[in-house]
Amino acid sequence: MFTLYGETFPSRLLLGTAAYPTPEILKQSVQIAQPAMITVSLRRAGSGGEAHGQGFWSLLEEIGVPVLPNTAGCQSVQEAVTTAQMAREVFETDWIKLELIGDDDTLQPDVFQLVEAAEILIKDGFKVLPYCTEDLIACRRLLDAGCQALMPWAAPIGTGLGAVHAYALKVLRERLPDTPLIIDAGLGLPSQAAQVMEWGFDGVLLNTAVSRSGDPVNMARAFALAVESGRLAYEAEPVEARDKARASTPTVGQPFWHSAEY
Repeated sequence: MFTLYGETFPSRLLLGTAAYPTPEILKQSVQIAQPAMITVSLRRAGSGGEAHGQGFWSLLEEIGVPVLPNTAGCQSVQEAVTTAQMAREVFETDWIKLELIGDDDTLQPDVFQLVEAAEILIKDGFKVLPYCTEDLIACRRLLDAGCQALMPWAAPIGTGLGAVHAYALKVLRERLPDTPLIIDAGLGLPSQAAQVMEWGFDGVLLNTAVSRSGDPVNMARAFALAVESGRLAYEAEPVEARDKARASTPTVGQPFWHSAEY
Protein backbone atom coordinates (compact mmCIF):
# COMPACT_ATOMS: atom_id res chain seq x y z
CA MET A 1 0.00 0.00 0.00
CA PHE A 2 1.10 3.55 -0.78
CA THR A 3 0.50 6.23 1.88
CA LEU A 4 0.26 9.98 1.25
CA TYR A 5 -0.91 12.48 3.87
CA GLY A 6 -2.28 9.61 5.93
CA GLU A 7 -4.36 8.13 3.09
CA THR A 8 -3.51 4.78 1.51
CA PHE A 9 -3.70 3.85 -2.16
CA PRO A 10 -3.47 0.42 -3.83
CA SER A 11 -1.28 1.69 -6.68
CA ARG A 12 1.94 3.68 -6.98
CA LEU A 13 1.09 4.98 -10.45
CA LEU A 14 -0.60 8.33 -11.04
CA LEU A 15 -1.93 9.07 -14.51
CA GLY A 16 -2.70 12.29 -16.37
CA THR A 17 -5.86 12.85 -18.42
CA ALA A 18 -4.67 15.27 -21.13
CA ALA A 19 -4.15 14.76 -24.87
CA TYR A 20 -5.72 11.32 -25.30
CA PRO A 21 -7.07 10.63 -28.81
CA THR A 22 -10.64 10.14 -27.53
CA PRO A 23 -12.46 10.13 -24.19
CA GLU A 24 -13.08 6.39 -24.61
CA ILE A 25 -9.36 5.68 -24.94
CA LEU A 26 -8.74 7.78 -21.83
CA LYS A 27 -11.35 5.74 -19.97
CA GLN A 28 -9.89 2.41 -21.11
CA SER A 29 -6.34 3.50 -20.24
CA VAL A 30 -7.31 4.45 -16.71
CA GLN A 31 -9.34 1.29 -16.23
CA ILE A 32 -6.51 -0.99 -17.28
CA ALA A 33 -3.81 0.88 -15.33
CA GLN A 34 -5.87 1.32 -12.13
CA PRO A 35 -3.83 4.33 -10.93
CA ALA A 36 -3.95 5.75 -7.43
CA MET A 37 -5.15 9.11 -8.77
CA ILE A 38 -5.73 10.87 -12.08
CA THR A 39 -4.56 14.44 -12.59
CA VAL A 40 -6.85 17.08 -14.08
CA SER A 41 -6.24 20.75 -14.87
CA LEU A 42 -8.91 23.43 -14.92
CA ARG A 43 -6.99 25.10 -17.75
CA ARG A 44 -6.38 22.26 -20.17
CA ALA A 45 -8.38 21.49 -23.28
CA GLY A 46 -10.36 18.27 -23.38
CA SER A 47 -9.82 15.35 -25.71
CA GLY A 48 -9.93 16.32 -29.38
CA GLY A 49 -9.09 19.94 -28.57
CA GLU A 50 -12.51 20.77 -27.20
CA ALA A 51 -12.92 22.69 -23.98
CA HIS A 52 -14.12 21.02 -20.82
CA GLY A 53 -17.78 20.12 -20.98
CA GLN A 54 -20.31 18.23 -18.93
CA GLY A 55 -19.29 15.07 -20.76
CA PHE A 56 -15.78 15.26 -19.39
CA TRP A 57 -16.97 15.67 -15.80
CA SER A 58 -19.34 12.76 -16.27
CA LEU A 59 -16.45 10.69 -17.60
CA LEU A 60 -14.39 11.42 -14.48
CA GLU A 61 -17.26 10.29 -12.28
CA GLU A 62 -17.71 7.16 -14.37
CA ILE A 63 -14.01 6.27 -14.11
CA GLY A 64 -14.28 6.41 -10.33
CA VAL A 65 -10.60 7.08 -9.61
CA PRO A 66 -9.69 9.84 -7.11
CA VAL A 67 -8.94 13.15 -8.85
CA LEU A 68 -5.76 15.13 -8.26
CA PRO A 69 -6.32 18.67 -9.59
CA ASN A 70 -3.23 20.57 -10.71
CA THR A 71 -2.26 24.19 -11.23
CA ALA A 72 -0.68 23.64 -14.66
CA GLY A 73 0.18 26.86 -16.50
CA CYS A 74 0.48 29.06 -13.42
CA GLN A 75 3.47 31.40 -13.23
CA SER A 76 2.86 33.36 -10.03
CA VAL A 77 2.04 32.55 -6.44
CA GLN A 78 -1.33 34.31 -6.53
CA GLU A 79 -2.28 32.60 -9.78
CA ALA A 80 -1.41 29.16 -8.37
CA VAL A 81 -3.21 29.76 -5.07
CA THR A 82 -6.35 31.05 -6.80
CA THR A 83 -6.38 28.12 -9.23
CA ALA A 84 -5.99 25.66 -6.36
CA GLN A 85 -8.88 27.22 -4.48
CA MET A 86 -11.08 27.08 -7.59
CA ALA A 87 -10.11 23.43 -8.13
CA ARG A 88 -11.09 22.59 -4.57
CA GLU A 89 -14.55 23.98 -5.19
CA VAL A 90 -14.98 22.24 -8.54
CA PHE A 91 -13.62 18.81 -7.61
CA GLU A 92 -14.52 18.89 -3.90
CA THR A 93 -11.07 17.76 -2.79
CA ASP A 94 -8.21 19.19 -0.73
CA TRP A 95 -5.62 17.41 -2.89
CA ILE A 96 -3.62 19.60 -5.24
CA LYS A 97 -0.64 19.02 -7.50
CA LEU A 98 1.15 22.35 -7.24
CA GLU A 99 2.81 23.46 -10.48
CA LEU A 100 4.43 26.88 -10.71
CA ILE A 101 6.48 27.26 -13.89
CA GLY A 102 9.52 29.52 -14.04
CA ASP A 103 10.69 28.98 -17.62
CA ASP A 104 8.49 28.67 -20.71
CA ASP A 105 11.02 26.66 -22.72
CA THR A 106 11.98 23.93 -20.23
CA LEU A 107 8.82 24.24 -18.10
CA GLN A 108 11.14 24.10 -15.11
CA PRO A 109 9.47 24.79 -11.75
CA ASP A 110 10.17 28.11 -10.05
CA VAL A 111 11.31 26.66 -6.74
CA PHE A 112 11.37 30.04 -4.98
CA GLN A 113 7.73 30.86 -5.68
CA LEU A 114 6.85 27.19 -5.25
CA VAL A 115 7.86 27.23 -1.59
CA GLU A 116 5.85 30.37 -0.94
CA ALA A 117 2.74 29.00 -2.64
CA ALA A 118 3.06 25.65 -0.88
CA GLU A 119 3.22 27.32 2.52
CA ILE A 120 0.04 29.32 1.80
CA LEU A 121 -1.87 26.27 0.55
CA ILE A 122 -0.75 24.03 3.42
CA LYS A 123 -2.03 26.62 5.91
CA ASP A 124 -5.29 26.68 3.96
CA GLY A 125 -5.78 22.96 4.52
CA PHE A 126 -4.57 21.59 1.16
CA LYS A 127 -2.71 18.32 0.73
CA VAL A 128 0.03 19.66 -1.51
CA LEU A 129 2.06 17.56 -3.93
CA PRO A 130 4.59 20.03 -5.37
CA TYR A 131 6.10 19.49 -8.82
CA CYS A 132 9.76 20.35 -8.21
CA THR A 133 13.29 19.68 -9.43
CA GLU A 134 15.75 17.20 -7.94
CA ASP A 135 17.47 20.02 -6.01
CA LEU A 136 17.95 18.77 -2.44
CA ILE A 137 17.91 22.20 -0.79
CA ALA A 138 14.74 23.29 -2.59
CA CYS A 139 13.10 20.02 -1.56
CA ARG A 140 14.05 20.59 2.06
CA ARG A 141 12.47 24.05 1.92
CA LEU A 142 9.25 22.51 0.63
CA LEU A 143 9.26 20.04 3.51
CA ASP A 144 9.84 22.93 5.92
CA ALA A 145 6.80 24.64 4.39
CA GLY A 146 4.70 21.65 5.42
CA CYS A 147 4.64 19.41 2.36
CA GLN A 148 4.55 15.72 3.31
CA ALA A 149 5.48 14.43 -0.16
CA LEU A 150 7.42 15.74 -3.15
CA MET A 151 7.24 15.25 -6.91
CA PRO A 152 10.70 15.79 -8.45
CA TRP A 153 11.04 15.66 -12.22
CA ALA A 154 13.13 13.13 -14.12
CA ALA A 155 13.41 15.44 -17.12
CA PRO A 156 11.44 18.35 -18.61
CA ILE A 157 7.72 17.70 -19.16
CA GLY A 158 6.91 15.73 -22.28
CA THR A 159 10.50 14.97 -23.32
CA GLY A 160 10.50 11.23 -22.56
CA LEU A 161 14.22 11.39 -21.76
CA GLY A 162 14.05 9.43 -18.53
CA ALA A 163 16.19 10.26 -15.49
CA VAL A 164 18.57 12.87 -16.90
CA HIS A 165 20.28 13.60 -13.58
CA ALA A 166 20.42 10.13 -12.09
CA TYR A 167 23.07 11.03 -9.51
CA ALA A 168 21.04 13.94 -8.11
CA LEU A 169 17.88 11.83 -7.93
CA LYS A 170 19.69 9.04 -6.10
CA VAL A 171 21.17 11.55 -3.65
CA LEU A 172 17.71 13.02 -3.07
CA ARG A 173 16.32 9.55 -2.33
CA GLU A 174 19.20 8.81 0.03
CA ARG A 175 19.01 12.10 1.94
CA LEU A 176 15.21 12.10 2.32
CA PRO A 177 14.61 8.44 3.24
CA ASP A 178 11.33 9.04 5.07
CA THR A 179 9.71 11.37 2.52
CA PRO A 180 7.39 9.96 -0.17
CA LEU A 181 8.98 10.90 -3.50
CA ILE A 182 7.00 10.58 -6.73
CA ILE A 183 8.84 10.97 -10.02
CA ASP A 184 6.84 13.43 -12.12
CA ALA A 185 7.57 14.36 -15.74
CA GLY A 186 10.11 13.27 -18.32
CA LEU A 187 9.60 9.51 -18.39
CA GLY A 188 9.03 8.00 -21.81
CA LEU A 189 9.36 4.23 -21.41
CA PRO A 190 8.10 1.66 -18.89
CA SER A 191 11.73 0.59 -18.36
CA GLN A 192 12.52 4.12 -17.16
CA ALA A 193 9.67 3.93 -14.67
CA ALA A 194 10.89 0.56 -13.42
CA GLN A 195 14.39 2.02 -13.02
CA VAL A 196 13.42 4.89 -10.73
CA MET A 197 11.23 2.54 -8.71
CA GLU A 198 14.23 0.21 -8.31
CA TRP A 199 16.15 3.19 -6.88
CA GLY A 200 13.55 3.42 -4.12
CA PHE A 201 11.23 6.14 -5.35
CA ASP A 202 7.71 5.71 -4.06
CA GLY A 203 5.67 6.36 -7.17
CA VAL A 204 5.48 7.67 -10.72
CA LEU A 205 3.22 10.24 -12.35
CA LEU A 206 3.05 10.47 -16.14
CA ASN A 207 0.80 11.61 -18.95
CA THR A 208 2.47 12.21 -22.32
CA ALA A 209 4.22 8.82 -22.46
CA VAL A 210 0.81 7.15 -22.39
CA SER A 211 -1.60 9.60 -24.02
CA ARG A 212 0.59 10.37 -27.06
CA SER A 213 1.80 6.81 -27.63
CA GLY A 214 0.57 4.75 -30.56
CA ASP A 215 -1.57 2.58 -28.26
CA PRO A 216 -2.36 4.41 -25.01
CA VAL A 217 -4.32 1.52 -23.48
CA ASN A 218 -1.49 -1.00 -23.82
CA MET A 219 1.08 1.61 -22.84
CA ALA A 220 -0.89 2.40 -19.68
CA ARG A 221 -0.87 -1.29 -18.79
CA ALA A 222 2.86 -1.52 -19.52
CA PHE A 223 3.63 1.38 -17.18
CA ALA A 224 1.42 -0.06 -14.44
CA LEU A 225 3.28 -3.36 -14.64
CA ALA A 226 6.66 -1.58 -14.74
CA VAL A 227 5.92 0.45 -11.63
CA GLU A 228 4.82 -2.65 -9.75
CA SER A 229 7.82 -4.63 -10.98
CA GLY A 230 10.28 -1.89 -10.04
CA ARG A 231 8.85 -1.62 -6.54
CA LEU A 232 9.00 -5.39 -6.03
CA ALA A 233 12.62 -5.39 -7.18
CA TYR A 234 13.48 -2.59 -4.74
CA GLU A 235 11.85 -4.41 -1.84
CA ALA A 236 13.66 -7.63 -2.81
CA GLU A 237 17.04 -5.89 -2.21
CA PRO A 238 18.90 -6.27 -5.54
CA VAL A 239 22.51 -7.45 -5.57
CA GLU A 240 25.10 -4.70 -5.86
CA ALA A 241 26.88 -4.19 -9.16
CA ARG A 242 30.50 -5.45 -9.26
CA ASP A 243 33.51 -4.71 -11.46
CA LYS A 244 34.71 -8.33 -11.40
CA ALA A 245 32.96 -11.58 -12.22
CA ARG A 246 31.83 -13.84 -9.41
CA ALA A 247 30.78 -17.42 -10.09
CA SER A 248 27.22 -18.23 -9.14
CA THR A 249 27.88 -22.00 -9.02
CA PRO A 250 29.42 -23.29 -5.76
CA THR A 251 32.76 -25.12 -5.93
CA VAL A 252 31.83 -27.60 -3.18
CA GLY A 253 30.91 -30.99 -4.65
CA GLN A 254 32.39 -30.37 -8.10
CA PRO A 255 34.29 -33.23 -9.81
CA PHE A 256 37.99 -33.43 -8.82
CA TRP A 257 39.19 -32.23 -12.22
CA HIS A 258 37.60 -28.85 -11.55
CA SER A 259 39.59 -28.31 -8.40
CA ALA A 260 42.26 -25.65 -8.06
CA GLU A 261 45.02 -28.29 -8.57
CA TYR A 262 44.15 -28.79 -12.25
